[in-house]
Amino acid sequence: QVQLAESGGGLVQAGGSLRLSCSASGIFFSVTTMKWYRQAPGKQRDWVATIDILGGTNYADSVRGRFTISRDNAKNTVYLQMNSLEREDTAVYYCNLDSRGSSYWGQGTQVTVSS
Repeated sequence: QVQLAESGGGLVQAGGSLRLSCSASGIFFSVTTMKWYRQAPGKQRDWVATIDILGGTNYADSVRGRFTISRDNAKNTVYLQMNSLEREDTAVYYCNLDSRGSSYWGQGTQVTVSS
């Protein structure tokens, strides 16, 4: 049974930083591409970043240069380091993976950026 658990969200002032974590279980983590998404109030869920099994990364234009996705295969954990946070980054952040035709999501962690 695949399970994802995000943590690390909170309230931060604009310009500040947070690091989100997502712990995965029930999968062969080291051979799984991992993604972060976010959903702001009243808006659709948007893709934020991807890290593949070789450590290759890709980012949405809105976060490129400010956010960094990374992974620790020994800990079955993916991270999202968020710097220079803006009010527009306020959202619930979710980690995601696809495995054998199914898509799995964590419960999300709230990030609130105040001005």
